[in-house]
Amino acid sequence: MTRYGPMFGPDVTFLGVPPCTLDEPDTYADADVVIVGAPFDGGTSHRPGTRFGPSAIRQACYLPHDGSRPSLALRVDGLRDLRVYDAGDVEMFSGDIERSLASLETAVHAVASAGAIPIVLGGDHSIALPDATGVARHHGLGRVSLVHFDAHADTGDIEFGSLHGHGQPMRRLIESGAVRGDRFLQIGLRGYWPGPETLTWMAGQRMRSYEMTEVVARGLDSCLSEAFGIATDECEGVFLSVDVDVVDPGMAPGTGTPEPGGLTSRQLLDAVRRCCYELPIVGVDVVEVAPPYDHADITAYLGNRVVLEALSAIARRRHDAAGAPPWNPHQPLLDARWRPGDPHRLDGSRTPGPA
Repeated sequence: MTRYGPMFGPDVTFLGVPPCTLDEPDTYADADVVIVGAPFDGGTSHRPGTRFGPSAIRQACYLPHDGSRPSLALRVDGLRDLRVYDAGDVEMFSGDIERSLASLETAVHAVASAGAIPIVLGGDHSIALPDATGVARHHGLGRVSLVHFDAHADTGDIEFGSLHGHGQPMRRLIESGAVRGDRFLQIGLRGYWPGPETLTWMAGQRMRSYEMTEVVARGLDSCLSEAFGIATDECEGVFLSVDVDVVDPGMAPGTGTPEPGGLTSRQLLDAVRRCCYELPIVGVDVVEVAPPYDHADITAYLGNRVVLEALSAIARRRHDAAGAPPWNPHQPLLDARWRPGDPHRLDGSRTPGPA
């Protein structure tokens, strides 16, 4: 696990955070979060290209790569209020899926065992198997629930003669015992896959899958609140897996298996914020960003902001837990920034001027 740097593209860290090396624990001993790149698309069933995702997500920002991003909404700086490091990419040869997934599991487990939260940049969704397994090996098999944003259930059995691929990781996680089926929450499913046989298997595992028709009818917030109650029952932590194709391809075109009719990018960012603020997150992956199909870096920017939203919400959760006044989403942006002597108050009134 020597620091590989990038498999594809320049050796840059996520928005300029410090680098670390996974086989040198001293380089991330104080980490709250370690970012790991998983440039793998050997599990794709349709269009490859997500091997370029980690590099695109790391770089997709118009601001300086200075290791700082103050959140207007959450009033914290997720890159500075947390100790965030970037371990570079895990070496993942797309022609050997079993070896590649095993290498990633070793890397994620090393991060979790050091007491840090791994945030893995994919890569196709086959990486969710080693990501969640590596975290569960540290926190306890069956003790980590999974919240999964995706257009697809990813619960297929054998595809192209293989047990591994981006349409199968969730079945493998449940079969292995790493994650309980009845603590598996899926949000944003839609379209025309999987078929009845797979859906019957999912029901038998007591999975809870929120298809977009239900999300629209009930409202996303209502579905999330219900899912959070299930996710936190009898589990030590929550793994968050975000496939960008949960978003409508009009807002996230750079992905391998686009499915019309998804969430908006605003809805996804708000949902990720809620997950990481309200839940005890122990791991995150962001997958299926495929730059070859992107337009004007739209999808790469979304992937970058998903990571930033997660980091900011984790920082705010810890900030509030330390005794700070709790975050108030109704608070105006400039509230509490007014200083005595400023000519205008937030309520629109004016302080008396000099006589």
